[in-house]
Amino acid sequence: MLEQLLPPPIAAVERYNDDIPVELFPEEEALLGNSVPKRRFEFSTVRACAREAMTSLDVLPAAILPGPKREPLWPDGVVGSLTHCAGYRAAALARSSDFSTIGIDAEPHQPAPDGVLGAIAIPAELRRMPGLKADDPKICWDRLLFSAKESTYKAWFPVTNRWLGFEDADITLNADGTFHSRILLPDTPIAGFDGRWLVQGELLITTIAVPARD
Repeated sequence: MLEQLLPPPIAAVERYNDDIPVELFPEEEALLGNSVPKRRFEFSTVRACAREAMTSLDVLPAAILPGPKREPLWPDGVVGSLTHCAGYRAAALARSSDFSTIGIDAEPHQPAPDGVLGAIAIPAELRRMPGLKADDPKICWDRLLFSAKESTYKAWFPVTNRWLGFEDADITLNADGTFHSRILLPDTPIAGFDGRWLVQGELLITTIAVPARD
């Protein structure tokens, strides 16, 4: 799915199960502690995806540890993003000389739980929802909006080191598989992001990839 959304030379790796054993670095193992099996599988398989992506970039595989806001810390010269949900784990990495930031998010393609849309959407986004549902009633637009906000934050934080709340981005979803995130902070160093989305079977994915400036 990611290869349909992300341009080369981004290395994208995805898995739909946790069948392959994963050997963690000691620092990663220490983070898990007494985690339940579900957490351990998610954590391990998504890191296996990332290390496979590193290898394809000719980067020596390394431990992937969380930063202050739980963001993944990448080796020097690498940018990337991780995501996992039920039945899906994925990583997308690139050299920082090619891309300045990447954000990906996967979600089950089903309606968002009660109360979620009201918690994450600003009035402009809510006003656009009826038109989107009319364009394609088969798409769970509320869940897609949530995913686009997640991808926006994942792309935003590594280049700004600043928090971005759900209310701080205005997401315009388009029925053609694209979206635009307009950052609403008055002192933002980034005006916004252009992204892409895809629904396939029981999954939806949103992605943002910003090419590096020359």
